[in-house]
Amino acid sequence: MDPDFNILIVEDELVLQLMLEHMLKKMGFNRNSKVTKGQSAVLKCNEEDFDLILMDIMLQDDMDGIEAYRRIKEKKKIPVIYITGNTDPKNKERAAEIGYHDYIGKPITFSQLKMSILELVDK
Repeated sequence: MDPDFNILIVEDELVLQLMLEHMLKKMGFNRNSKVTKGQSAVLKCNEEDFDLILMDIMLQDDMDGIEAYRRIKEKKKIPVIYITGNTDPKNKERAAEIGYHDYIGKPITFSQLKMSILELVDK
């Protein structure tokens, strides 16, 4: 894995945030940043360049992950993998309108995350 690959984790549940970070480090991705709010994700992406975003849909603030990614995508082309416990088909449709690399339901496994990221990295 590319040690310079920079990943933003947008997850409001601390345990899941730490689990995702652990999985990424196990895969060799050590440049990881974490935020818990949609607005924070938008600001962080304005300040820094990322190669990938792991995005929850339901977040702590008024902006959900889909809206946050829409705003990020207006300025930067960063692929997103949605990792969500929200299986509402309307959210998946909203996400599909903006585009995404993958849409994975929680609970996520190490092999699911690795496979999704490898598809992206190996392109």
